[in-house]
Amino acid sequence: MPLNVPNLLTWLRILLIPLVVAVFYLPDGWLDEHQVNLLAAVMFAVAAVTDWLDGYLARILNQTSAFGAFLDPVADKLMVAAALIVLVQLGRVDALIALIIIGREITISALREWMASIGARSSVAVSMIGKFKTAAQMIAILLLLFHESWLGVDIQQLGTWLIWLAALLTIWSMVYYLRRAIPEVIRHR
Repeated sequence: MPLNVPNLLTWLRILLIPLVVAVFYLPDGWLDEHQVNLLAAVMFAVAAVTDWLDGYLARILNQTSAFGAFLDPVADKLMVAAALIVLVQLGRVDALIALIIIGREITISALREWMASIGARSSVAVSMIGKFKTAAQMIAILLLLFHESWLGVDIQQLGTWLIWLAALLTIWSMVYYLRRAIPEVIRHR
């Protein structure tokens, strides 16, 4: 495992996951609801920024590695799944949305692994629709963790609309990746 800045940022993201969850389980009186929401949102925002930053730095510093390529998507999926589970428990996200998003992440991860095993990983490389999906779900989760009105804007409602958009983009991107994989699956039967 190469220790470099991009991989350290990925490890930081992994370490932030239980902290984002734990803030909602602090004993009563340690923080008020506003502080809990704000702290969780800030920690999630830091984690989301490291998601972009680790990849960027790996490319410009020429510090890409097989380990980093493995760890980065694992960290992303853990971060999103953990946040969605907490949001479902808090009643801020519908369980169907969480199921769609988490189910797609598992399905596409398995598909990518399988495609790599048959030498066709490039057929399911990250696409622009996947990037839009990721951006929409990260912003939505951030807003839903924050949960409060801000400057007269109902952040919860905005986050809810955005998480539904993210779910639609999730389905669209899954169909896109499956359609790209089918010819390779047929070719390697």
